[in-house]
Amino acid sequence: MSQSYDLGKNGEQMAADYLRSLGYHIEAERWKLHHLELDLVAIDRSSGEIVFIEVKTRQTPIYGNPEEAVDYRKIMNTVRAADAYIKQYSVMQDWRFDIIAIIDDGKHEPKIQHFKEAFYPP
Repeated sequence: MSQSYDLGKNGEQMAADYLRSLGYHIEAERWKLHHLELDLVAIDRSSGEIVFIEVKTRQTPIYGNPEEAVDYRKIMNTVRAADAYIKQYSVMQDWRFDIIAIIDDGKHEPKIQHFKEAFYPP
């Protein structure tokens, strides 16, 4: 596998562990339906919301912070995937979209930032 694939996969695992430490229940990791994909789907036990989480991991912020990579196209793809998930599992509770941005240079403790309600469906 490529180095960027491994970085992304490791980032998603770090994000899932981070969310668990906050009391979230992870419903799905790398959920896929045809060409649609969600990095993480979790239940925020404090609010009861289902949370669709986009995880972005970088080794360095030299070319921009990880969360800046969630552009309009990525938002639209995530919204479409969340819609499919909601329909497939007949989700009835409230939901939101979060971003977890990770900078992991492999030498220091990774820096994890959690952006709740990071975007809304356009």
